[in-house]
Amino acid sequence: MRRPPSSVPPAAPAARLLESIPGLALMAELFEHVPDAAFFVKDREGRYVAVNQSLVERVGFRERKALLGRHVREVFPAELAERYAAQDAVVVRTGRPVRDRLELHWYPRRQKGWCLTTKLPLRHATGAVVGVIGISRDLRAPGDSSVIPAGLATTLEFLETSFGEPISPSMLAQRAGLSPVRFARLIKRIFRLTPSQLITQTRLAAASRLLEETAQPVAEIAHASGFYDHSAFTRAFRSATGLTPTAYREAKRG
Repeated sequence: MRRPPSSVPPAAPAARLLESIPGLALMAELFEHVPDAAFFVKDREGRYVAVNQSLVERVGFRERKALLGRHVREVFPAELAERYAAQDAVVVRTGRPVRDRLELHWYPRRQKGWCLTTKLPLRHATGAVVGVIGISRDLRAPGDSSVIPAGLATTLEFLETSFGEPISPSMLAQRAGLSPVRFARLIKRIFRLTPSQLITQTRLAAASRLLEETAQPVAEIAHASGFYDHSAFTRAFRSATGLTPTAYREAKRG
C-alpha cells in the first residue's frame, strides 16, 4: 500500500541515503567493474547520490565527487537532460520502474550512443520512494551509428503508449522505416525477443499494472491491454506469471 505524501521521509544527504538502504553501497562498488554501463542512484529531487566511474567519465569529470549532488540538467545537454529528468520524476511519483528503454546516452568522451536504460524506485524501509536507482547499458561500439536507426527508438515509445491498439510486427517495422527482417533482427539483438514476443510482453506488463492498481474487471483489462480474446489473455498471462489474472490480483492484494 502506498504511503500518503505527508509520510514520505524528507530528502537525505547522500551519505545518509546510502546508509539507509541495505546493500546499496556494495552495489555501487560492484558497478565499478562494469565499464560498459553507467550506474547511478538519485534522490527524490533527481540529484546524484552514487555513481560509477564510467558515468563520471562520460559526463567529462575525473572524480565522483564532482558529479555527486548535481542534477542531470547540470551535466547533460537539454535534449537529453529533460528526458532523463521526466523519467526520474515518473518513477518517483508512481513507483513504477522503467525497463529496457532504448535511448541515446553518452559513451566515453561524450560520444552519443544507444543504450538500454532501466530505472527502479529506491524505497526506504517504510516503503516510501526516496529516489531512483538505475543503469544504462551500451548497445554498440562508439562511432558505429549505422547499427541502430533513430526511428527504432520512437517506434518503441509508440509501442509503450499504444499497446492497446491493433499492432503487428510488420506495422512496427514500417513505422521504424525498416524491412520486417531487419526490424526483427534488431529487436532480437537488443531484447532477445521476437517482435511478437515484445508486443505481448509490453501488453502483459500493462495488464499486470492494471490488475494491481485498479478494480477494473479482468475482461476490461484484457481489452485495454490489446487482447481482444479473454481466453487468449488468460493463457498468455498464466504462461508468463504462472497465475491466472484473477489469482495474480488476489496474490498482490493479499
